[in-house]
Amino acid sequence: MSNKLQIGNMSEADTYLFNTGSHFQSYQLMGCQFAVDGRGKEGFSFRVWAPNARGIAIVGDFCDWDAGMKLRKIGETGIWEGFSTDAEPGQHYKVLVEDANGHRKLKMDPYALAFETRPKDAAVVTKLPDFKWSDGRWMAKRKRKSVYQAPLNIYEVHAGSWRKPKDGRDAEFYTFSELAETLIPYVAEMGFTHIEFMPLMEHPLDASWGYQITGYYALSARYGSLEDFMGFVDACHAANIGVIMDWVPGHFCRNDNALSYFDGTPQFEYWKSFQADNVRWGTLNFDLSKAEVHSFLISNALFWIEMCHLDGLRVDAVSAMIYLDYDDGYWEANEDGGNVNKAGVAFVQKLNTEVFKRYPDMLMIAEESTAYPGVTMPVDTNGLGFNYKWNMGWMNDILKFFEMDPLFRKDHFNLVTFSFMYMFKENYILALSHDEVVHGKKSMMHKMPGDRYNQFAGIRTLEAFLMTHPGKKLNFMGNETGQFLEWKFAEELEWTDLEQDLNHQYQFFVRTLNEIYVEHRALFELDHDRQEWRFWMRIIGMSRC
Repeated sequence: MSNKLQIGNMSEADTYLFNTGSHFQSYQLMGCQFAVDGRGKEGFSFRVWAPNARGIAIVGDFCDWDAGMKLRKIGETGIWEGFSTDAEPGQHYKVLVEDANGHRKLKMDPYALAFETRPKDAAVVTKLPDFKWSDGRWMAKRKRKSVYQAPLNIYEVHAGSWRKPKDGRDAEFYTFSELAETLIPYVAEMGFTHIEFMPLMEHPLDASWGYQITGYYALSARYGSLEDFMGFVDACHAANIGVIMDWVPGHFCRNDNALSYFDGTPQFEYWKSFQADNVRWGTLNFDLSKAEVHSFLISNALFWIEMCHLDGLRVDAVSAMIYLDYDDGYWEANEDGGNVNKAGVAFVQKLNTEVFKRYPDMLMIAEESTAYPGVTMPVDTNGLGFNYKWNMGWMNDILKFFEMDPLFRKDHFNLVTFSFMYMFKENYILALSHDEVVHGKKSMMHKMPGDRYNQFAGIRTLEAFLMTHPGKKLNFMGNETGQFLEWKFAEELEWTDLEQDLNHQYQFFVRTLNEIYVEHRALFELDHDRQEWRFWMRIIGMSRC
């Protein structure tokens, strides 16, 4: 792919595809792009979608911060564009939006590839990196191997709190170049097959953990540059480790300087305020019925997959996208009198169709917390089209059982066995995730009853059961060391715990368990083979599986 684009090179075909929700590489044209004009002069083009704005200008270091460079509107497409020969990489800019009433407001570029470190919020002029990948062997192996019959043991990581810099620098976070030197060897030594990062896109509030995004196309400046992250993924692949990233297409940060009411009207969000407002999370919901939002979001998924060679996306809050009544507060039924958001379902199906059309070996993982049927079934059978789903039912039941005093467990073994009744209805990942070790829920270790000896015995049993139950595996960072305190996003993990014999021995136990899992095909090849497992269930008297 060439990064050199001529101004005006967004053709009628491009604008038509964008406006009909079918332009899935819009990141190559929209936002700030290195370009060459018709006279051969190099510079940067700027394109912004703002259909109801009266005027759009780019203000920044290379033009007047007050009036800026005015963009022209491309017909009735809602897209504005301009070109600057003065813009240079590293300079800062914002979008000045004049709404239909003449009010002017500074906004972040929705397609910007980089931003200043928060609390600053200007976009940074930059080129799409021309990274030299060296992971051809990994990518070829990924195409040859079925994800369903391969081991999948995920280490979930919050990049900002796995470790914190302690070398006297002012930096709050390690960059991905630095994390490559520590995180990758650790994950390889522990025997995990994949790393899953909580969202890495630009976001203003650390306490949101990355789930309230302002810059969908930009790696958060906390963690370095997009090229740093590409290098990290390349190094992971060289170490035989896959990389998955959490992605949030359902809702976005409602901060006034970002996507929120971008052109002065509900643009990215629903027109009806009760649909737009996400009460539970204090965010705004994407209007999943709008064609241009489809072009924006599906392009974004493919951007991270294509540009960063990701092995999968874990799609956050799918339930909130497919149900009209999932949030707190007022809602209206659909035309059939039901609670299914048909636009949300259609978007999810379209997303998965487009991803798998290009990358059939991709992991598309749903965080979906209800019993909605067919989440991991193909779209052509009316499924949502994911290939994996977190098993939230198993997680809730098994943690309830293990938190129980052992004196009472004999009357509650149904919590352990109930998952056998439905474990083949979807392709499941058994997730002991970050959501289970925050907000007063206690760490995995702290959930276990009894003294320290019995707590370690309990968590060893839990991990062993996780590894032998059908389904792929996920553990959040800190679970593998027996951390006692809850996860804190502003602090690093309690690595000093490993100075204690019981913690050190438990970490060795998890590492050994991970190695056994990968080495023994019986633990992963038949995760989704209903017929084979039905035979064994009959033997132990559970023929209803």
